[in-house]
Amino acid sequence: MVTGAAGFIGSALADHLLARGDSVIGIDNCNDYYDPALKHDRVARVQGGAESGGGDFQFHQLDFADMGALSAALDGEDFDAIVHLGAQAGVRYSLENPAAYVQSNLVGHVNMLEIARHRGVAHMVYASSSSVYGGNDKLPFAVEDRVDHPVSLYAATKRADELMSETYAHLYRIPLTGLRFFTVYGPWGRPDMALWIFTRKIFAGEPIPVFNKGEMWRDFTYIDDIIAGLVAALDNPPPDDGVQKAGGSVKPHRLYNIGNHRSEKLTRVIELLEKACGRPVEIDWQPMQKGDVTRTYADIDAIQRDLDYQPTTAIDEGVPRFVEWYREYHRV
Repeated sequence: MVTGAAGFIGSALADHLLARGDSVIGIDNCNDYYDPALKHDRVARVQGGAESGGGDFQFHQLDFADMGALSAALDGEDFDAIVHLGAQAGVRYSLENPAAYVQSNLVGHVNMLEIARHRGVAHMVYASSSSVYGGNDKLPFAVEDRVDHPVSLYAATKRADELMSETYAHLYRIPLTGLRFFTVYGPWGRPDMALWIFTRKIFAGEPIPVFNKGEMWRDFTYIDDIIAGLVAALDNPPPDDGVQKAGGSVKPHRLYNIGNHRSEKLTRVIELLEKACGRPVEIDWQPMQKGDVTRTYADIDAIQRDLDYQPTTAIDEGVPRFVEWYREYHRV
C-alpha cells in the first residue's frame, strides 16, 4: 500500500513497483493544496502503466486521517508492506493552516501505524523530512544530530512522526523505516516548490522571488535517486532482537537521510534554469522567510552503508530534465 499515491514521490514509486510486478493499493485524498488536476494526471499515468503490463493497481481517493473511511476501503484487501508518503507538505503553508498539519501528519500517521500493527505488515516505510534539523549549524546533517529545535510546525509534526514510530517499534515490534527527504525535484514535481515556481515565472516573464538575498543552499535530490533509495529501504526491513525493554534492545526502527550529498547554492540552480528555459531571469530579492532555513546538506553515510544507496544525478543534468518535462506538460 502506498499513501500519497497521487503525489510527486508516491506516484513515481507506484510506477516503479508496478513495473517490477508488485501489486499496489494507492491511497490519496487529492486535496486542493495545489491543483488536483496534476494529481489526477499522475494517477492516470500510473494506471496507464499498470494496464500496459506489470502488477495490479487499485486507487482509493480518501483521507487516511479518517480511520473509518480508511478501514472500510481496506476491508478485504491484502498487503504485506506500507509506504506512507502522504502528508500535508510545505513549511510556509504550516504558518497559514496549522490544523491541516495536525490532522494529516499526526492523526494520519498514527492511523497508518495502527493499520500496520493490526494487519501485521512485514515493513512500513514512511516519509520524514530534512526540516527536522531546524537551524542546525553543523553540516552536513547526520541522523545522529539532535533534532529537538524545529523552526516550523511542519518540521515539528515530522519529528513527532519519528517519535511515535519509535514507540510503536518498541511496543509492537513493527519494522519501521523513516526517510528524511532532502528537496526532491524532477518531472511531475510539486507546483509549490521553488524549481516549479521559478520555471513558471520565467516562462511567464515574471520576476522570481529569491529569499535571504540568494544566500540559500539546498541538497537537491532527483526523483529517480529518491525512488532507488525508497525501494532499497522497502526491500530491507530493519532487524529486531525481539527484546522488549527501554534500553539496549535493537528496536526494528531505522532513520536515514536520503539526499544527494551536495549542497547547491540557489543562485546556481537559477543559472541552470535560465539556460534550460532559454529566457532571461529577473529576480525579486526577498528577506528570509519565517520557518525557513539557510542551508540543507545530507550526510548519507548510513543509507550508503546499509542499503548501498548511491545518488547519481547532479543538478546540471536534473534541472534541464525537469524543464523539458515542464515544457511538454504545459506546452510552452
